[in-house]
Amino acid sequence: MSYTVVVRLLARGLALGLAALSLPALAADKIVFGTDWRAQAEHGGYYQALAEGLYEKAGLEVTIRQGGPQVNHAQLLAAGRLDIAISPNSFIPLNYIAQSIPMVAVAALYQKDSAVLIAHAGQGNDTLAALKGKKIMISPETRVGFWRFLTSKYAFGDDQIAPYTFNLAPFLADPKAVQQGLLTSEPFQIERAGQKPVVMLLADSGYTSYGSVITTSRKLADEKPDVVRKFVAASIKGWIDYLNGDPSKANALIKRDNPDMTDELIAYSRAKMKENGIVDSGDSKSGGIGVMTDARWKAFFDLMAADGLYPKDMDYRRAFTTEFLPKEAIR
Repeated sequence: MSYTVVVRLLARGLALGLAALSLPALAADKIVFGTDWRAQAEHGGYYQALAEGLYEKAGLEVTIRQGGPQVNHAQLLAAGRLDIAISPNSFIPLNYIAQSIPMVAVAALYQKDSAVLIAHAGQGNDTLAALKGKKIMISPETRVGFWRFLTSKYAFGDDQIAPYTFNLAPFLADPKAVQQGLLTSEPFQIERAGQKPVVMLLADSGYTSYGSVITTSRKLADEKPDVVRKFVAASIKGWIDYLNGDPSKANALIKRDNPDMTDELIAYSRAKMKENGIVDSGDSKSGGIGVMTDARWKAFFDLMAADGLYPKDMDYRRAFTTEFLPKEAIR
């Protein structure tokens, strides 16, 4: 080969190399992710994944769109306005199947639903069984949610229901009052008001609903499975970091999105999640954070179907899939 040919080949190779360096980087996959309420510590792992660049490292450009009292993210997900959203409990994915809406749960970041009933100390209302026949303040949404578990397991009756307007004043004023709440929220406010509540976590009494269930459309799951898989893995890592590492960057983003959130409430909520194994308990000890099992979905479905909420012949397995969970347990 002549010297001239070699020079030309080298020049061509150099030109191709420079051209490759000038090409733009592959665009990140954009994901609009909807939470189930205004930004709070209960979403800390997702904000951690955003703040620490875990989504970005996975090749995702994630926008977190917070929920709120006037936001129906289940409808927005079904309408394609969101790519991925949090379902706050196991009812939502099953409801999608019952209504023939093509959505699917791909991970459960809460092994325990954080729903609680709250009573006053010294009134004999220290267990769920003791509340049978007593008035309980619950919302209309709860009536078709965990109330069905209470009626099925503890024989509560609808005549016990009193209206709940998310205002603590009626509870604080009546020592006999009992109301719904979340482990990470209402007890804090009640304590701040100078009272010590009795807090009963339903998950510790057989309520098998998952919480913070990552849900997406069948279309996205079928057409972009790698995107869904990356989002799930990065979210899991975010939750591990948030609960066990430095949460300060995530907390800053939470307060940016929700200026009403305080450092004190965030710290309380995070501590309660850790103390009660909301994210890491049960099956996650062996299967890793985010794990879901057929046995648990079946147990929840069977109980709700027996109560008449779903047809007994409904294929509950269509509500979820484990194919997007990491093959190696992440802890």
